[in-house]
Amino acid sequence: MQFDYIIVGGGSAGSVMANRLSARGANKVLLCEAGQDTPHGNVPEEILDSYPGTAYLDKRFLWNELKVTTEVISHNNPDADRPRLRKYEQARVLGGGSSINGQMANRGAPTDFNEWEERGAQGWNWDAVLPYFKKVERDMDFEDPYHGQAGRIPVRRIMPDQWNDHATAAGEAFRQAGYEFLPDQNGEFKDGYFPVTMSNAYERRVSAAIGYLDPGTRLRENLTISTRTQVKELLFDGTRCVGVKALVEGREQEFRGNEIILSSGAIHSPAHLMRAGIGPPMALRGLGIDLRADVPGVGQGLMDHPSVAVASFIKPHARINDFTRRHLLVGLRYSSELEGIPKGDMFVAVSSKSSWHAVGEQIASMIIFVNKTYSETGQVRLNSRNWQDEPTVEFNLLSDQRDLDRLMNGVRKMAAMHAMPALQAATSDPFPASYSEKVRQVGEVTAKNKFMTGLMAKLLDGPDFLRSFLMEKLILEEYSLQQILDDDEALEAFVKKAAVGVWHASCSCRMGADDDPKAVTNNAGRVRGVEGLRVVDASVFPIVPCANTNFPTLMTAEKIADAILDGA
Repeated sequence: MQFDYIIVGGGSAGSVMANRLSARGANKVLLCEAGQDTPHGNVPEEILDSYPGTAYLDKRFLWNELKVTTEVISHNNPDADRPRLRKYEQARVLGGGSSINGQMANRGAPTDFNEWEERGAQGWNWDAVLPYFKKVERDMDFEDPYHGQAGRIPVRRIMPDQWNDHATAAGEAFRQAGYEFLPDQNGEFKDGYFPVTMSNAYERRVSAAIGYLDPGTRLRENLTISTRTQVKELLFDGTRCVGVKALVEGREQEFRGNEIILSSGAIHSPAHLMRAGIGPPMALRGLGIDLRADVPGVGQGLMDHPSVAVASFIKPHARINDFTRRHLLVGLRYSSELEGIPKGDMFVAVSSKSSWHAVGEQIASMIIFVNKTYSETGQVRLNSRNWQDEPTVEFNLLSDQRDLDRLMNGVRKMAAMHAMPALQAATSDPFPASYSEKVRQVGEVTAKNKFMTGLMAKLLDGPDFLRSFLMEKLILEEYSLQQILDDDEALEAFVKKAAVGVWHASCSCRMGADDDPKAVTNNAGRVRGVEGLRVVDASVFPIVPCANTNFPTLMTAEKIADAILDGA
């Protein structure tokens, strides 16, 4: 079968590309997605839910064999302790990450995109990308030069008068600490606390698949959406990519296209390239892969936002209310004031619920992100030529000392917030927390976990002495909050061990200038050294912006779609 465009991956970027390219009736477009479909009227409730805490742990929607390391790896020291492999919840469903993520709809700092251009992504400065951020969204709260009103993804906020008591207490603590209240997170980029902006309408998630692959779009005769379709190989005629070989419902098929667009994310897009012989020559030859194009930047520079948390027990009156199932209502952006680092480099997401189960409803978290991260030594490497083998993924999250220092300072700041009367009225028993393997296992949706957490929750709501004892013995993992506040070495050890990314994998196929050896694509996503092949997803970011990556990914796809339609 012959198509004009074949899109490999139906996540946020792929959904945008399928919609925009098929809007021109002469284009015949194929969208391939390894996971299940989410058509109108048949979207799983776990995906639609305003509370995303079950979708991102549901094995139906994930690459279940994917594991990563987040700690810094020393390849020069073979005797060093090997960092732990962690399960990484990468979406495998139409809509991709937008179908299982926290529905955070923010953009990043203007300085991020000016840096993109400085790094060689010509035409990607803030003034150039703002129109595409606006094109993505239909803002339900604000109508001004910062916002769009006609996009496919609704954007809204839950305002302070409707916050639960925990979120209200957190906001009051931020106010008393001297931070300004900002009604609009996506307005002028400056420090302050604000209602979190989300891609959600009427208490329902709006994923990229829901917004861009709506019933009207699906009626287009020139658009084919093939789900449960895993692409195993890119097909070439010399140095020109001419199609894909895929398993469709377990049966092998070949599809031919004038242009192939990889939108498989920052882990799987570089893996596709390397299996096709596009990447670092020595690494590919070492696996017996014939070199098609010498592009050393493929898989290099992988980034994410390192994070840890200060958590606490929520007193019964302060827990989530009946108005919304949202748990992320208030956020804080602040500046570390480290020399040479732009303003607004740190972010705190205030979570009024930590998991779907009964204990999760009792535990709040202040999740501290290094939003302007300088750790750029992560990488994606193939383990073999076999397309079924997941790649090795090393994030090296705290390879830059500035990231470690700022996370340590962030823990101190959020501990101080918990000592303020406003938060003490709503919470107790603060402790340092991370997304550990134990937390992940208890978070799996099983009858056993439901029973055990239900029993534990009743005990935690008992006498104060019992709760403190149980939290110390069963919830606290290694250090108490007081221990790490009193001992900088303990604080550093906690942060190094506990820091994880926040599912913002990016930058592993970076856009850049022709003379940049790290660049994998040009500013329209075209892959160096071959023809007929582009990458359009978060892997082309030159650096990860100060934002959750879904909206920057949607923006990027909108902008490159225009470039393709304009003949770039």
